[in-house]
Amino acid sequence: MKIRSFGVEIWMNRYENECAYNLGETCVESLTVDQLLTLAGRKETFLEEILPLKLTYGAIEGTDELRSLIAGLYETLGPENTITTHGAIGANALIHETLVEPGDRVISVLPTYQQHYSIPESYGADVQLLKLRPENGYLPDLEELKSLVTHTTRLIVLNNPNNPSGSVMDRAMLQAVADIADTVGAYVLCDEVYRGTAQEGDGNTASIADVYSRGISTASMSKAFSLAGLRLGWVAGPVEVIERVSIRRDYNTISVGMIDDVLARIALENKDKILERSRSIVRTNLQILDDWVQNEPSITYLKPAGGTTALLEYNTGEPSADLAAALMDEVGVLMTPGSAFDLEGCLRIGYANNETVLREGLARVSEFLANRADRTSSATPRLRR
Repeated sequence: MKIRSFGVEIWMNRYENECAYNLGETCVESLTVDQLLTLAGRKETFLEEILPLKLTYGAIEGTDELRSLIAGLYETLGPENTITTHGAIGANALIHETLVEPGDRVISVLPTYQQHYSIPESYGADVQLLKLRPENGYLPDLEELKSLVTHTTRLIVLNNPNNPSGSVMDRAMLQAVADIADTVGAYVLCDEVYRGTAQEGDGNTASIADVYSRGISTASMSKAFSLAGLRLGWVAGPVEVIERVSIRRDYNTISVGMIDDVLARIALENKDKILERSRSIVRTNLQILDDWVQNEPSITYLKPAGGTTALLEYNTGEPSADLAAALMDEVGVLMTPGSAFDLEGCLRIGYANNETVLREGLARVSEFLANRADRTSSATPRLRR
């Protein structure tokens, strides 16, 4: 089996530990263990709780308590509809591995996390890309989706809120996608790892698992819950899918860590407090980013409706990887090139990190762009009069 190199992960692995200003980070600013336990009122008792734990494999599919708490994030699901994984990345991989056979048609939105088209492609699937365009608000064109659906369509893959654009599909649009999928009995996988970060209302968005009988949600503790270090995610969906996933999962996961399970439970028991913190950060920081974009002549963007990322379109005309590398080399600012998402003319920014890092990083980007414009202007030959 051959598979493409994972553009985003290679880029982040190369630069994220070297940058001075991390504007590539996609998690809402990570919580420390101290912050989590203090928020939960468990700081004084936590050690007593975990000292007696015997560090076995633990509950193979996740403790009943954790699976019940995960199910509580949905309107219609019970614990039997959930299973824990090594992050959302593990959840996504398991769904593709479980459902996709050579020759199956898989329709994936683009841009999205590269897993969703490179993995099925590596299995010999007929992968069709449904391009999300800025003129449509980076939302799927439903007529185009209909035209891609055939009797061989096995899986339609969404990402909501979308990474990297920050677009958000509402319940009506999810229902419309479900109705199209239902005409051929296809599953709909929705990567919902940024769920809870919408800019409006309580920050929540409808889940495909609540909208469609063959809807599958993947998510994790990483993004909205600010606990990427737990490496704990889940699949939520029909029981028959969970049962099939568990067969594949036995070969590559066994179980998640027992202490990770405990900390995830503590977080989900206090989800309202954590998500309130996350909403405050993403809304405050998006306003900072929006103000900056409005005053930066080299940059335009479509303001995100959710998530923690945005696509910044630039007017310098150079390849995005060259521009992103120069940002790192000259001012120490990390962003992700659009080419990592099979796009050009844009950079992805993660704006939900520490507010000071965001403000100072954006100031360095402005300095970088101004210097670049000055160099370009001075290099332009002047005509004699």
